[in-house]
Amino acid sequence: MSKKPRDAIELLEADHRSVKALFDEYRQLSGHKAAGGKRKALAEQICMELTIHTRLEEEIFYPPVRDAIRDDDLLDEAEVEHAGAKELIGQILSMKPEDELYDAKVTVLGEYIDHHVKEEREEMFPKVRKSGLDLALLGEQLRVRKQELQAVPEALREDALVSVSA
Repeated sequence: MSKKPRDAIELLEADHRSVKALFDEYRQLSGHKAAGGKRKALAEQICMELTIHTRLEEEIFYPPVRDAIRDDDLLDEAEVEHAGAKELIGQILSMKPEDELYDAKVTVLGEYIDHHVKEEREEMFPKVRKSGLDLALLGEQLRVRKQELQAVPEALREDALVSVSA
């Protein structure tokens, strides 16, 4: 039985584990044309989870972290990584599983996310833990905002698709 995440970092790490499991599940189906519907559902779930996660980090987590750890390079890199992921998410959501490069785009998105998570876990989160930020309060803000975002999946999907057409 897993315990409920208590602070902001625990909540973000729980999201990381959840999306990693979805990517692993997708990888097992990758290339199986007969599993197109399941691949599409998984890819869309991955994209929505990541869209919510990046919004949470950008709106609630990164601003106080930037002030607290004073490592602009690390935060700038994280935001650029988010921009790259958002571009791929928009492309994936606008495609069908039988389209050329569909599986490749989902795979590359997974690789981007693995890299991003590793940097957060090894570089950012340790600095944040030492910074004195109120991670319990941030965690509660993240939980509330996540529930709000989960309540409007179609609006999130439209936002993700806008990044492709822009």
